[in-house]
This record gives sequence, C-alpha cells and structure tokens, in this order.
Amino acid sequence: MEVLRDMHLPPGFGFHPSDTELVSHYLKRKILGQKIEYDPIPEVDIYKHEPWDLPAKCNLPIEDNKWHFFASRDRKYPTGSRSNRATLAGYWKSTGKDRAIKLKKRTLGTKKTLVFHEGRPPSGRRTEWIMHEYYIDENECKVSPDMKVLQC
Repeated sequence: MEVLRDMHLPPGFGFHPSDTELVSHYLKRKILGQKIEYDPIPEVDIYKHEPWDLPAKCNLPIEDNKWHFFASRDRKYPTGSRSNRATLAGYWKSTGKDRAIKLKKRTLGTKKTLVFHEGRPPSGRRTEWIMHEYYIDENECKVSPDMKVLQC
C-alpha cells in the first residue's frame, strides 16, 4: 500500500468516509475478503503502537489529523469478552455511549469513542488523543465480527 502514500494527489483530494461507508464498504469487504480497489486503510496492530506513532503507519498523506486502520480485537483474557486496549505508555479508555450506525432502519454496526490515557489505571492522565472504533453488526457479516476499523 506504499503506492497510495507516494501518489501525487490533486489539490483537494481527501479521504473522508462517513460512518456508514466505513462499516458497509470498507470493514464489511475486508472481513469478507473482498477486494477494495485503492484500499486506503492499512491493517495495524493498533495496541502495539503509541498514538503519536500511528500517523507514520497511514497509507495516505493526511492533512486533517485523522487516520484510519483495520485492527483485530485483542482480548484481555483468552475466554473473556473484554478488549485489551493497553499500550506500553498507556491505555485507551471508553468514553460516552456507543452509537449505532444505521442505514435507513437497519443497524450496520456500532461506533465507540475512546480517549488515550498515559500511565496506568486508575491514575492515568487523559490526553487529547481520541479514537473511534467501528464494529460491524453480527447480522451484516457472519465471518469474523472481531475485525474493526479504527479512526484516530
């Protein structure tokens, strides 16, 4: 995908997908193994990197401080449902309510907002780094609901 980063794109070009497009076009196709022409979203083990290191992992030149990545869910415990969102320098903490992503009346997925905290809980220091996790609804994709797309 290095090709996308090295392309000389025309002025005004940008990658600004809606929540619906992220789930229905990119995430669903990725999970189903379908080809995504000009795939601008790399797969990154997001929790192995600090948020300030993530921009270098992006496939596109970005000017609006938003980066998109595919990531598999990392479970905190092998048989549990809790996600492990810790990095070496801190952790991502969920904030606010999860929001349903809908197309007409059909729920396509869920959007979760997380904030990066430096240090370890409960005394971590909140930072300005925000991440949105997008999960596909089970009814939309029967193959692997553990894949997610992230917008940092």
